[in-house]
Amino acid sequence: MVDRIRRRLLRTGAAATMMAAAPRLLAGQAGSASTAAFFERGPVRIHYQETGSGFPLLLIAGGGLNSTIAGLANPFNAIEAFKGEYRCIAADLRNANSGQSSGPLEIDRPWDSHTDDHLALMDHLRIERFMVLGFCIGGPFIWNLLRRAPNRVVAAVLAQPSGSRPEMRDLFYETNSKGWGPEFVKRRPEITMDMVDRFLTRMYRTNPDFVFTVTRDFVRTCQTPVLILPDDIPAHPYAVAMEAAMLAPNSEVSMFPWKEPRERIPLAVRQIRSFLRAHRPASA
Repeated sequence: MVDRIRRRLLRTGAAATMMAAAPRLLAGQAGSASTAAFFERGPVRIHYQETGSGFPLLLIAGGGLNSTIAGLANPFNAIEAFKGEYRCIAADLRNANSGQSSGPLEIDRPWDSHTDDHLALMDHLRIERFMVLGFCIGGPFIWNLLRRAPNRVVAAVLAQPSGSRPEMRDLFYETNSKGWGPEFVKRRPEITMDMVDRFLTRMYRTNPDFVFTVTRDFVRTCQTPVLILPDDIPAHPYAVAMEAAMLAPNSEVSMFPWKEPRERIPLAVRQIRSFLRAHRPASA
């Protein structure tokens, strides 16, 4: 009698355990769960997150040098929008004040140091080819990825990309000198404001034209399909976004404005989705 009751309780407990685990298992199969982790490359430590499944899609948040995974919720939630079809990969930018990534301040190669991190993350995940969607500072980062790894980036979406206004050449230098540098120095006592100044000077004043990371001649010869969603605020000049779109031989452009009224944003997301599907490798 006791054995029968014990067996019944064991069966009931096992069934309950399986039922409790089923949603987690299904979530894992659907690829909707997020996993956060770190990887290290020498003195660099990068905090990243993977969500969803499918062909890899690197997501780069806006926010300038304070770009973090959390920034991908604005102007729409990019991870939620694309995790159903893509393996969405995002990371905190190295040394972003509200992020968890850290590393040296490479004064002589500010843009390339961050591109090193993007490519190293994909290498760490054993991803050879991928798509990329970037906001704001993600625009210059994407052009640098296309310059450095043209055979790895299948297609790129530049949403509200940063660019240099002739009448406001020091905008990004000044913004980051106030909004990023002082807090960064507080967190890293080995870093001085003089070092921050030299870093930002190299980043935004040495070649203060166009999209900062590449030349117009490069864009003219870039064969990678790109979709550009222009904005028109001081940090995201419409003229620069449209010039890049006109120069790039395989470019597409969204409607404008696409963020206002907010009811237009789903249409822009739909265009991004169609663009990515059109250029996603058939074997994916």
